[in-house]
Order: sequence, then C-alpha cells, then structure tokens
Amino acid sequence: MGHAPVLVSEVVSFLRPRADGVYVDATVGLGGHASALLSAGAGRLIGIDRDEAALALARAALAEAGNRVELVHANYRDLARVLAARGISHAAGIVVDLGVSSLQLDDATRGFSFRQSGPLDMRMDRSSGPTVAELIASADEATLADVIWRFGEERHARRIARAIVRARARQALTETGALASAVRAAAGGRGWQRIDPATRTFQALRIWVNRELDGLEEFFEQAVAALEPGARLAVIAFHSLEDRVVKQTFRRLAADGMVAVLTRKPIGPDEAEVQRNPRARSARLRVVERAA
Repeated sequence: MGHAPVLVSEVVSFLRPRADGVYVDATVGLGGHASALLSAGAGRLIGIDRDEAALALARAALAEAGNRVELVHANYRDLARVLAARGISHAAGIVVDLGVSSLQLDDATRGFSFRQSGPLDMRMDRSSGPTVAELIASADEATLADVIWRFGEERHARRIARAIVRARARQALTETGALASAVRAAAGGRGWQRIDPATRTFQALRIWVNRELDGLEEFFEQAVAALEPGARLAVIAFHSLEDRVVKQTFRRLAADGMVAVLTRKPIGPDEAEVQRNPRARSARLRVVERAA
C-alpha cells in the first residue's frame, strides 16, 4: 500500500495557512501534510522527522517548493531547539502525526510488520538506539510482560512474555516472523479473528523501542509555547494510549488558560477516506488554539 496522509483537508482547514506564516510539520514523513499546507498558501514550512529514509523521499516530494521548505533530521521533541537554531520565535501552526508511516510498515527491512519477515528492528531512527531484537534479548520476563501490557493493552501479556523468553532460549529472536509465530502460539485463539494475535505485542514493542510515550506531555507544552497567539496545534493519534495523553494534556492546558480546545471530540476520517486508505480508520485528530 502506498503512502496516504490522513485527515489532510481537516488539518489544512484548522491550520489556515497564510503566506506570512511559518508552519511546522513535526513528523513530516513523506511530506503529505506538508505538501497540502504549502499548496494552501503556507509561506514557509519546517519539516522534522527522525527517519532519514522518509526525509529523503520528502525532500524529493517537496522539491518544487524550493526555499519555502526546510527539512530537519531530528526528533519532534527537539522542536524548540530546531526553531531556535533558525531564529524562529513563533510558528503560525504546527501539525504532528504520531502514527507509523506506510514507508515503515511496508518495508520488511524495517521490522515493523508481522505480516512479512524481516530483521527485528522497529526503530524510527535507525541511526541511534537499540533494536527490538536487542531489547528483548536482554529484558527479563517481568519487564517484557509489563511492556506488552502497558503499551499493547494485551490481556495475555504474561503468557506471551513467557513464550518469548522460551523462544529466545532456543534461538536468538532476530526476525519478525519468528517473534510473530511465538506470540501467536502464546496468545491462542481459534478461527477467524478481527485482528492478528500479534498486533498488540508488536505495537507495544514499537512504542517501547521508540519511546513514543516518553515526554509526550512535555512536547505538547513545548509546541503550544512555540505558537504565536491565535495559532493552532493539530495532533493526529492512532491508538488510545497516545490519544489519552493528547486529550488530558489539552484539557490541562485549557484549564490553565494557555489554549482553547477546538475539538470537543476527536475528529476521525469519513467513510470515503477509510475506503481509500484502510490504515486511516483509527486516526483521531485533536486541535487547540494558543490563547491571545
């Protein structure tokens, strides 16, 4: 499946691009949201991503925008540093898409997918940090169970952790296929199931290796502080753990008078978008506006 950015028209509508504004796509990926913002009139765009492979493709996709675009290899949590280094005091709008890109899911060599075998990596930034294979090789059973339960909300977490420890005792788990087989056998279930039994465990390990929930509240605070008065922050989450942090942080910032919440409930894709792009079905957009 090719790359298809989600909720693009909604993001553009909320961020209201203008020619004199600096906009930030803090997870630029392959450039879908960035391209839409530029086409809608954004004067300048800073694109940030920790995946160098994605940045290379985004650079090609956004080449026509010329010097209106600057792409930066960094974690979105480095937003304040990235803007300060460029002398940007405030942004006119910021979007962050917390999901995994199609590039990562569809490339077996990245190790994100249990549907095709590849090296057990899952790092969004392959230039730093341990792989999933390295993490599960050294983690004890209790740690694995805690990770799978907390980040995957998997009710068979203990059983799966035990199975992983047994499997690695027989042979090092370095391939996604071997891990998925061990997880499926432990998770059980017979006949047709709505989701693959390995889904929640792979989600948990991906969140763990990329530290996806670490510092998320602080990032939202940082992003709001980077906005000019009246500017907006749009956040797209794909699972309940992320969306819960988004909702609670936005509510707290609103209670402190820093923002107004513009989305009483999260906005999801319509039926037509889900039909075009089934991976969009769990996307949830929340937006806040910086207080004047």
